[in-house]
Amino acid sequence: MLRTPTGGAGHGTATAGERLMSIGTVLSQLRDEFPEVTISKIRFLEAEGLVEPRRTPSGYRKFSPGDVERLAQVLRMQRDHYLPLKVIREHLDAQARGEQAQLPAQGVQRELCQWTTGDFDAERPTAARVGRPELLAAAEVSEAELDEWESYGLLARDGNGGYDAESVTVARLVADLGKFGLEPRHLRAMKAAADREAGLVEQVVAPLRRHRNPQTRAHAEATTKELAALSVRLHAALVQTALGVRLH
Repeated sequence: MLRTPTGGAGHGTATAGERLMSIGTVLSQLRDEFPEVTISKIRFLEAEGLVEPRRTPSGYRKFSPGDVERLAQVLRMQRDHYLPLKVIREHLDAQARGEQAQLPAQGVQRELCQWTTGDFDAERPTAARVGRPELLAAAEVSEAELDEWESYGLLARDGNGGYDAESVTVARLVADLGKFGLEPRHLRAMKAAADREAGLVEQVVAPLRRHRNPQTRAHAEATTKELAALSVRLHAALVQTALGVRLH
């Protein structure tokens, strides 16, 4: 279990007498219960607004026991309930305000359809699999177009002739890019880049799936989604930087 005092300060604060900790110390305390946690993970949760450590004049993070306990709560809700970070943040903030907050129903299916963008408010498919007629109707494309996209490896059917829910998004995006004159053959480089990024994620997650701790193995799927979301965000930022695009 987590070795932190209870009854400490709230989100991002410390009371008199509490010992502030470095991120390395926080990591060592969390790893007793969460062996897969990393410094990058803690920084990611900070960037997402889940914890607000103090900063020294030289910029170093300093965490209170309350910060560490909040991080542990976040990690537990991710591991045990597979909740999106936005939902976790709202739940913990409600608790900090003294509200009687109950955990929402597990949103695994909704999150599975939304992790690629990190936008948990977007309207996205909820079915685990879709058939070919449903995909054609949802993407508003013809049989010939779908056949061509499959020939270039942009979409693929499973053994039962169906598609995963994200294929609807892929099909719509390919169709939208086609309106600008980008043909499937032009998109092979994007598919190859996506495959390489997926390979990198697999390298990171593979040790978690082989871990002796059952909780760590169960957490591999959530870790995969998080790494994939970070990869997509980085890819988008790099493209915007390369093109000199500034979004407002």
